Amino acid sequence: MLSENRRLVLRVFMELWNDGKLAVAGEIFAADYVNHDPASPDFGTGPGGVKQTVELYRGAFPDLRFTIEHMIEAEQFVTTRFTARGTHKGDLRGIPPTNSSVRVDGVLIHRISGGRIVEGWAVWDALGLMQQMGVIPTLDKVKAQESKSSGLGHARHRN
Repeated sequence: MLSENRRLVLRVFMELWNDGKLAVAGEIFAADYVNHDPASPDFGTGPGGVKQTVELYRGAFPDLRFTIEHMIEAEQFVTTRFTARGTHKGDLRGIPPTNSSVRVDGVLIHRISGGRIVEGWAVWDALGLMQQMGVIPTLDKVKAQESKSSGLGHARHRN
């Protein structure tokens, strides 16, 4: 049986992120909720900031789906390892749609107090997201380009 804290966090992923029910943010997050996610824009505290973050990513990835891989609870903390999948069909902070299908793994730690989430820490593969969209080259593409360039440089030098 799931604890109240796990049920609350489950709502974040299923209702808010997967179903896009922005209204539930006020039921789940405290008015002074603080999000610690260096890979996402800071939209401020509370449910309003959460709603803006969800709108940003669901706007860019309208078919966005989170799968919970693992959940651990310890005292007032619930840690969730997740996989997010979607197709880049909308603007993402100035990046036009690429129609790329993406898969991103991450971990989110929520701190719960008084039946609401009061703080969250997110670590997710933002670099991998950009690489899958083709915005940033993957390491193997960079190495291949370097090899190609250095080979051309030697050929020119010999002539």
